[in-house]
Amino acid sequence: MRLPTPKDLRERRTSLELTQSELAERAGVSQPLIARIEGGDVDPRLSTLRRIVEALDEAEGDVVRAETLMHEDVISVAPDDAVSHAVQKMQDAGYSQLPVITNGVPVGSISDSDVVHAGEDVGDHPVRDVMSESFPTVSEDATLDEISSLLDHYKAVMVTKDGETVGIITQADVAARIS
Repeated sequence: MRLPTPKDLRERRTSLELTQSELAERAGVSQPLIARIEGGDVDPRLSTLRRIVEALDEAEGDVVRAETLMHEDVISVAPDDAVSHAVQKMQDAGYSQLPVITNGVPVGSISDSDVVHAGEDVGDHPVRDVMSESFPTVSEDATLDEISSLLDHYKAVMVTKDGETVGIITQADVAARIS
């Protein structure tokens, strides 16, 4: 990852027609700090530089957040539901996996492969007997880059607010956004 130079920051800010004050407000820093960074007089902390770059990204409209990618209608099952019920829900929805949610909180996941690996005669068993770990959770303001990194290792990402599920994002959602 290449870090921007003071000249890069100044050129990007001016190309977006932002004043130092506007950028400072968006990044949550002071205008004099922006001026000193752009002038090369101060070497900012990495966290400050990140806030400035994110503010520039947002100004460009490049930052895609979880809240714009997620599906708010989350099809899920409960740990006490029968496996056969979960399979039927997956088939009806055309999904190969579902989150397992208790009182709005993701507690696991169930997929076609979980059911196959559980063996025969599991239809009447509760989902908790065959479910896998929960999909990772992110906040509504998580970036596309953060979500994509998680989707490299998981089938879906749950979006939560105040600990409760408010949406779900799958690899197909990200692929559709990118294309």
